Amino acid sequence: MAIPHAGPGEVIDISSLGERLPQVQTATLVKSATLEVLRLVLPAGKRIEPHSVPGEVTVQCLEGTVDFEVRGQQRVLTPGTFLYLAGGDQHAVRAVEDSSLLVTIVLR
Repeated sequence: MAIPHAGPGEVIDISSLGERLPQVQTATLVKSATLEVLRLVLPAGKRIEPHSVPGEVTVQCLEGTVDFEVRGQQRVLTPGTFLYLAGGDQHAVRAVEDSSLLVTIVLR
């Protein structure tokens, strides 16, 4: 069953999943013609191969630790850290431990 996307003015809980993290799947929270927001859930060891999107992207680590590769440099994201990507930036991510990220993508 698909999780419905939030509508304008709706409050979304993005607090820590804690012990539930291994059982939760990635979910799109908001999607419009110009914006997509998702909670990306990655189990430890999971890698997302290099890719890019046309629009700008922000990534906020909610829990866990991930290695993020962008512009040929390694960045480590831990809870409370935030990363900005310009449109077209090629990037890859690998979860060091079970992690969840709040990802915002400007759609073009």
